[in-house]
Order: sequence, then C-alpha cells, then structure tokens
Amino acid sequence: MSAADMTALMPFIILAAATIAVMMLIAFNRSHALTVLFTMAGFAASFSALFYFYSVIPRTVTPLLILDGYAFFYIGLILAAGFIVSALSYGYLDGRREDPEEFYLLLLLATLGSMVLAAGGHFVSFFLGLEILSVSLYAMVAYLRTAEKGNEAGIKYLVLAAVSSAFLLFGMALVYAKFGTMEFLQIAGKAAGAGGDPLLLAGFALIVVGIGFKLALVPFHMWTPDVYEGAPAPVTAYIATVSKGAVFALLLRYFGGALIHGSRTLFLVFTLISIASMFAGNLLALLQQNVKRILAYSSIAHVGYLLVAFLAGGRLAVTAVSYYLAAYFVTTLGAFSIITVLSGKERDADDIEDYRGLAAARPLLAGALTAMLLSLAGIPLTAGFLGKFYIVAAGADSALWLLLAILAVNSAIGLFYYLRIVAVMFTPAAEGRGLYQPVSLSGGTVTALLAAALFFLGIYPSFLIRIIHNMISGII
Repeated sequence: MSAADMTALMPFIILAAATIAVMMLIAFNRSHALTVLFTMAGFAASFSALFYFYSVIPRTVTPLLILDGYAFFYIGLILAAGFIVSALSYGYLDGRREDPEEFYLLLLLATLGSMVLAAGGHFVSFFLGLEILSVSLYAMVAYLRTAEKGNEAGIKYLVLAAVSSAFLLFGMALVYAKFGTMEFLQIAGKAAGAGGDPLLLAGFALIVVGIGFKLALVPFHMWTPDVYEGAPAPVTAYIATVSKGAVFALLLRYFGGALIHGSRTLFLVFTLISIASMFAGNLLALLQQNVKRILAYSSIAHVGYLLVAFLAGGRLAVTAVSYYLAAYFVTTLGAFSIITVLSGKERDADDIEDYRGLAAARPLLAGALTAMLLSLAGIPLTAGFLGKFYIVAAGADSALWLLLAILAVNSAIGLFYYLRIVAVMFTPAAEGRGLYQPVSLSGGTVTALLAAALFFLGIYPSFLIRIIHNMISGII
C-alpha cells in the first residue's frame, strides 16, 4: 500500500486507533469524563485528518473503497455528528446506574462502520460497514438495561435488522451470479444493457428491501417508532442522522445516475416507495402523543422527500440531497439535543405533555426547539426551507411534477403536527408540573451551536453549497 493510500485512509485509521485507546483506558481507569474526552478527541483528530485526505483524492484503495470528494463530504458530516452525540451523551449518561464508558466504544465503532458505508464502492465494503454499524446499534439501543422499553426496542431492532441483512445478502448473491462482479461501477455499467432480466430484478428487489429497512422506508418502517421511543435520546439522534445518512450516501452512489434511470422498473419502485413514505410518515405522525414517535414518523416522511431528489438524478440532485442531509443532520440533532438535556434519570422527556409550559420555564430551549421544528417543516430563514427548495428545484429540473405535488401536500400536513408541539410549549403548565432540572453544560453548548448553525445555513447557504460543489464532482 502506497503512502498516498495510507494518507487517504488516515481518518479511518485514527478512529480505529481511538476505539482501541478508549477500550484500553476503560480497562485500566474507568472514568466517564476521561472516556468522553478520549472519544471526542478521536472524532476531532479523525475529522482533522480529512484535510490530509483531501490532498491525495480521488483514489481507489483496493476495489472496496472509493475515496473521493463525495466520500470526503459525507465522512465529515458523519464525524461531526458523532462528536455532537458523544457530547450529548455525557450529560445524559452521567449519574445513571449503568456503567457509561462502554457506550462510547459502541459509538466509535458505529461511526467507523458509517464511514465505510459512505466510501463503499463494493458489495463487501457495503456489507462490512453496514454490519459494523448495525451490531453496534443493537447494543446502543438497549444500553440502559433497566429501561423496559429500551430492551424491547433492542430486541425488535436486532431481529428485524438480521432479517433485512439476510435479504441484502441474497440480493447481492443474485446480482453477482448475473454479472460476476461486486463493484458498483461495473454493475451500473452492465445493468444498463441487461434489460428486464428476472434474476437481476430479483437481486435488486432484495437489495432494495435491505436498504429500505435501514432507511425506514415504507413498507419496511415498522421498527422505527418503537426503536426511536425505546432507545436513549442520544442514540435516537444517532439513528435518525448518522445511520440513515450513511446508508443514503451509499444508495446515491450505488443506485444513482444511470442505474436508476436505465431501469423503468427500479424507477417505478422507488417512486411508489417515496409516495408511500411521505403519506404514511406524515399521516401517522398526526396520531402520536409521544415526541420521539412524532419525530420517528417525521423521519420516514423526510426520507421520502429525499427520494424525490434521488429520482431526479444529475448534478443538481446530488447537490440537493447533500444539502438536505446536512440541514437535516443539524435540525434533527438539535431537536434531540433538547429532548436529551430535558430528560431526567428515570425517563426521557418524550411525552408531548412534558413540554407544556416550556416557554415560560426554559424560554431559550423552547425557542431553540421551535426553530428546529419549523426547520423540519420547511419554514423560511431555516436550513430546512432551503433543503426543500433544492429538492423541489431538482424535481422540477427533471419534470417530476406528480412527486412535487405530493411533496407540497405532505409538507402542509407535516406543518400541523410540528406546530402542535410548539403550541403545547407556549401553553401554561399545570401547578407543579414541568421540566425544571438543570441543563448540563455540554448539552446547553451543543444546543446553542446547533441553533446557530440552523440559522446560518438558512440565511447564508452559499457557504455549504460551495463546499458541496467542490466535494461531489467525483460522483457525477
């Protein structure tokens, strides 16, 4: 392996080394504060190494990893989100009965798997990254062993994720049997001339099932509300952002471009999934009384919105997806950061009634959560508005008028349940009821930074757009 290859792999090597360092630290000195510091230092060092990584790309390191500007952008997004989740987890886990140190090992490993997914160019790296991510998430979801809902959520996620992995492997086997290769670029080139071959369509269908589960797309979304509700709040934030973002980055590289537009069947399947996800996510969210479940169904709808840009294809679509995911990361991490800092040691602050009177008791937190919810709804001056604008622009550029009309209708539906939470926050609470526990320094700082980033991206988007245009040229 050349020196340039080693430089390109440096973010992966540093994060793997940080995982080992944290494991050794736990073995010799069990300290929650020290473990968090090592973890955050690992994320920061890996992120810093991306600038050395950028000096030697694009390059392919073995057939497994495509290290280009596209991978650079998504790996940076994943590492930043991992850093934020580790900071949120400190205040959340501190003082609980469970030993918190091993949680950060799982977080580092899950992030390493997500990075492999973002750079994957081969079925082997696809499956390896996915399993490193998924196995870590099984334990993270059920990490609070005394929480009954957490144990239930962990078992559900374990069983359904294992089934989806089986579908995925079988689909990969069928595609390999047809083409004799596992490299994405070669598969895309050969699939263009394969027509409606039954073996190929069966393989693609099984792969779509596996990816659909990881992205919580309808009809593979059954696990989402229960896992979001049962998992610790920082883990829910991680699943909603890093887990989905990494898989969508791989989906865009694998199915995007010629492959999706070269097969009418695939295009129709993803169109129907997008429509079903938008309607099911928003309509089911209207019925919920639990904030985490509302955000779970909302996330299903948002992936449906992303599929509109994905189906559009082309450079504008990749820009739209990348910007939307960055805005979605900031917004969703911000919303869950507020849930995290308000959660007590006995349970998470996830009931909608827990937020009644929040504007009077915690005006800054109420204002920040209002901004996050309005961004998810796509209100101007927030990052979410521009994210939807770029998706609409990509869809209009490809004349996907039906999908755009459905997106507009569902955005209006979504606005209702977001404003419902806002209305509860500004309604006076009953005597003796409210969320008055102190806000941790780490949680408050993270929330403030995310709120600032939300408005910065909404008011001055050209900064991120320039980065995206420079980074994603390798996928077009």
